[in-house]
Amino acid sequence: MLGFIKKDLLMIKSNIKILVILLIIYALMNFQGQMDLSFLIPFMSVMIMMSTFSYDTFNKWDAYAVTMPNGRKNSVRGKYIATIILISATTILITALTVIISYTKTNVIDFENIIGSIVGSIFATILLQSLMYPAMYKFGPEKARIGIFVIIFGIAIIGGVVAKYVDLSSIIKMLESIDAYWMIVFPVAMILMLYISYKISERIYLKKEI
Repeated sequence: MLGFIKKDLLMIKSNIKILVILLIIYALMNFQGQMDLSFLIPFMSVMIMMSTFSYDTFNKWDAYAVTMPNGRKNSVRGKYIATIILISATTILITALTVIISYTKTNVIDFENIIGSIVGSIFATILLQSLMYPAMYKFGPEKARIGIFVIIFGIAIIGGVVAKYVDLSSIIKMLESIDAYWMIVFPVAMILMLYISYKISERIYLKKEI
């Protein structure tokens, strides 16, 4: 399985120059107060991992992977582990930059605000990728990319309609009641999302005709 992880990490490595340029641009914007740097975690992670699916399709990777022992399972597992590695590395880098920029600008580090923003971004990243990966395995990168954006757009519309016409006070109170436990709730929710997504992706890929 190590080879599957290494394959995706090497694909990611090929995008490092672009990532560095983006990081510099957004770091400067953050320094000027125009951009929250934590936004880069979902943006970079999602776009990079989507590109690995496209590379796999272009190079007919699936046909090669299925010839290996447990190739299908290891391929899916490797993709998710590579994703976790990328999110972890991006999070550490963005957090360090945010702390440095914050201290440089104000001589004060607001750890609570920084951690809140980072955790929120990681949650959004994992939620999006948990939806995206099963779709990628089922429909392929091109169709899945369109489908995911349509779903997100649809959820945004439905959310707007619900917020306008439905009384959400009870839900808001419930969310407020668990606010003190968010450091436990969020990690557990993220682990569950990834695990469920992984099992769905594995099931789809095992049954997929290649």
